[in-house]
Amino acid sequence: MMERLKRINPRWAAVLAFLAVIGPGIITANVDNDAGGIATYSIAGASFGYTLLWSLIPITIALIVVQEMASRLGVMTGKGFADLIREKWGIRVTFYLMIALLFVNLSNTMAEFAGWAGSMEIFGVSKFVSVPIAALVVWLLVVRGSYNSVEKIFLFFTVIYVTYVISGFLARPDWGLALHQTLVPPISFKVTYWVTLVGVIGTTIAPWMQFYLQSAVVEKGIKPKDYTASATDVIVGCIITDVVAMFIIVACAATLNKHGITVSSAENAALALEPLAGKYASVLFAIGFANASLFAASILPLSTAYTVAEGLGWESGVNRTFGEAPQFNWIYTGMIFLGASAIILIPQRLLIPVIFGSQVLNGVLVPVTAFFALRLVNDRSLLGEHVNGRWYNYLAWASVLACSAAAIFMMITALFPGLMPS
Repeated sequence: MMERLKRINPRWAAVLAFLAVIGPGIITANVDNDAGGIATYSIAGASFGYTLLWSLIPITIALIVVQEMASRLGVMTGKGFADLIREKWGIRVTFYLMIALLFVNLSNTMAEFAGWAGSMEIFGVSKFVSVPIAALVVWLLVVRGSYNSVEKIFLFFTVIYVTYVISGFLARPDWGLALHQTLVPPISFKVTYWVTLVGVIGTTIAPWMQFYLQSAVVEKGIKPKDYTASATDVIVGCIITDVVAMFIIVACAATLNKHGITVSSAENAALALEPLAGKYASVLFAIGFANASLFAASILPLSTAYTVAEGLGWESGVNRTFGEAPQFNWIYTGMIFLGASAIILIPQRLLIPVIFGSQVLNGVLVPVTAFFALRLVNDRSLLGEHVNGRWYNYLAWASVLACSAAAIFMMITALFPGLMPS
């Protein structure tokens, strides 16, 4: 049927091919706007107005490059990222990488449930009610669902990010100034400006993203003949996620920064918006934050289950039952249970070091996973003629090194704040 449609109307055939593979790229990129990412963008807008908007242009390019390579590896090899690492570097290297990813993703899952709890408290719902319900919902979603049904629900989650776009318009920003500072980077010598800039860059590429995207592409069954549509899915997803980031910064810049209000979290930003931009803007911002937290609380454990099961050679996949892929499903279940339980049982003051430690480990893992990805995507025995070209390689290395340097710099300044001048 597709071949017949190509002969009759090639344009419609291309549209249908894109719709058939859409999902993994858009979902993975949008989950990057999780609780930590939204908090970072809120702080950037509240503290520095529109002056950091320019950074979203190179950030989008870097995100597209890294995500495209992961997608290409999955489409052309039919194997997950952890699978390929195990085959090329052996079980020992893979095992240690899996342990590190397991810890950092569990800590990040705690952060997502904490974000969900905080957003629900804005609406007067106790964490003792909201967190168990959320945990049960995301567990049932994956364990009892099929890949196709889960993907449709995840795509619906991405639609709810439009609440940030609406909040941005309701904040009545100065669009002329925002456009100017997007295209003409303002120069600032404030240390806090550069640390925040590094934070914005550092939220872009998380190690789990490459693992999840490649696994999702493989489980969806995307073939090499559909690669162009798959790459388009990645590009569209990366653009959407950074447009959402732009509106978060704009909303906070037009309200909080304009009135000299600084915030330390996305929950604070949502509450502070109400007297400045109106109740609807505040509510929409809070809804977006709740959605982002729950979305990421679903994806991070799923990414971990994919990664560990593939890395250790176990059966994996949302389409597989507990009996068919016990390790995969138990890892997912354990991540949900531990992440949710921590938010309910552990005092906030004890959770903070764990969540902070996950961000530090993220900084360590970014260059490690980037090294593996770039080695694999340039291996002709795997990809043949589909390896990176020379100029694409330059762009890829520059993008990965910039994000790795940003993550490492953020880690160093967080661990040793005395090194930074006041």
